[in-house]
Amino acid sequence: MPLPDRLTCEETFERLDDYLDRELDAAERRRVDEHLAVCDVCTAEYRFEATVLDALRDRLRRVRVPEAVRGRLLTRLREASP
Repeated sequence: MPLPDRLTCEETFERLDDYLDRELDAAERRRVDEHLAVCDVCTAEYRFEATVLDALRDRLRRVRVPEAVRGRLLTRLREASP
């Protein structure tokens, strides 16, 4: 049985998306890191998801955005920024 502050495989799996997106706070990130350090199954899942995410990011970088769309997007971002 895991220690109270240690994550189970299920808890780690539930946090992997946020972990990969760097959306966890430092304490939660540490807990996931600790679990991945000792669990080969979760580490394999993490590596698989990281590979898929990297491939998707790479493909999205190659998508050409039409200039008109880019202009509207930049305008909206400027309007939304504080």
